[in-house]
Amino acid sequence: MSDQSSVTEHTSPVTELVEVTPPDHVPSTGSGTVRKRSLDELRALAERGAAELRSGAPDEASPAEVVAWVAANVSPRLAAVACSMADAALPHLVAEAIPGVDVLFLDTGYHFLETTFTRDEVARTLDVRIVDVKPEKTVREQDAEFGKDLFARDPALCCEMRKVAPLHKALGGYEVWFTGVRRDEAPTRTNTPLVTFDERNGLIKVNPVAAWSFDDLIAYATAHEVVVNPLVANGYPSIGCAPCTKPVAPGEDPRSGRWAGLAKTECGLHV
Repeated sequence: MSDQSSVTEHTSPVTELVEVTPPDHVPSTGSGTVRKRSLDELRALAERGAAELRSGAPDEASPAEVVAWVAANVSPRLAAVACSMADAALPHLVAEAIPGVDVLFLDTGYHFLETTFTRDEVARTLDVRIVDVKPEKTVREQDAEFGKDLFARDPALCCEMRKVAPLHKALGGYEVWFTGVRRDEAPTRTNTPLVTFDERNGLIKVNPVAAWSFDDLIAYATAHEVVVNPLVANGYPSIGCAPCTKPVAPGEDPRSGRWAGLAKTECGLHV
């Protein structure tokens, strides 16, 4: 029988696992009751944030300024970081202003061992709470219903079930989610704003490192001694599920190793 979609939570160090079912998951950083604002209020706040942070302008706000703006305008209980665990730069950046922030990790069942190692190191070394967001079906259950290796036959459906739908449920209790999307990653991301309203998920989407290059990312990780997925040094600048991620040759689009040989370049989380 299929388990319900669930999130597994663990803090640093990893000592406790708790299973809950989204969207009833309530962020637990801090204490007391916090009212989540209406969609109209959040849309207005996102618009104000884009203006105040000068999103897209030559003098747009720095990543730290973007995070500070969120910390000043949103309860820490209602903010979350989505992290692929290619590195810990974004969780570190956000935790500097929002200690104990929830970090959502999409536990698809197809990750490289290096990726789960990075997740565990993030939980061990940073002041964050890792939330493992799991699909409704295990890999075995998905294979039984849709046939083995759905990712090779219908990657869009596989991503929808194992990434997009679980994240949508997990985001239900938040007002803001931070992402590590960068404009230099792919043509589909060139116009990424610092702050926008995410209509599909019903909350504010914040991309504080949108203007960073890959070198900027590595420089930040080095300067702050935060963990980087070991695969990055082996030609994987963009890391997703193991069956759908290949190394990238020097000079190639950083995301060209994702779903290599297919027209697909996005899993669906950011489009």
